[in-house]
Amino acid sequence: MTFAGMTWLNPPPSFGIDGDALTLTTGERTDFWRKTHYGFIRDTGHFLHHTVVGDFTAEVTIAARYEALYDQAGLMLRLDETCWVKAGIEYTDGQAFFSTVITNDRSDWSIVALPFAADRLRLRLTRHADAIRVQVQRPDGTWRLTRLGYLEAGPAQIGVMACSPERAGFTASFHHYTCGPAIDRTLHD
Repeated sequence: MTFAGMTWLNPPPSFGIDGDALTLTTGERTDFWRKTHYGFIRDTGHFLHHTVVGDFTAEVTIAARYEALYDQAGLMLRLDETCWVKAGIEYTDGQAFFSTVITNDRSDWSIVALPFAADRLRLRLTRHADAIRVQVQRPDGTWRLTRLGYLEAGPAQIGVMACSPERAGFTASFHHYTCGPAIDRTLHD
């Protein structure tokens, strides 16, 4: 699958595709979130996706400068506006964390501090039936598990997402996107 063959949910104000690279700049106050803690529902983030059925593994390399509160870029798996997962880098408390939000009507949020730079990294999202595994690649090439969670099985959309809940103008680049058969169910390298 190439970025050129994918479909936008909430297209950004500007984006460009060059070979296997997508660069986008976010619109004003964009986000994906439902209810928990804040009480609001936002479904305005930028999501470039294609349809998947069954088990799969998706990977992408992301490059960005995270500067404003909640700037974020990563992968998203979406059944509909009430059931989805987004995972990637998110800027909070003055630094970039690895972040995962799983939403089953209500969003949850987990963050993991990374012991390496977050300005360019590769991440992976795997689906095995209703189990969702999120991993980030370490500089030595091995994968670190950051989240194992639940999302109802069924046809869905997978792809890349970016949001800037507190501003406009966050720029992120996505490279070498792949989506294919699910990796082995073994959780650890």
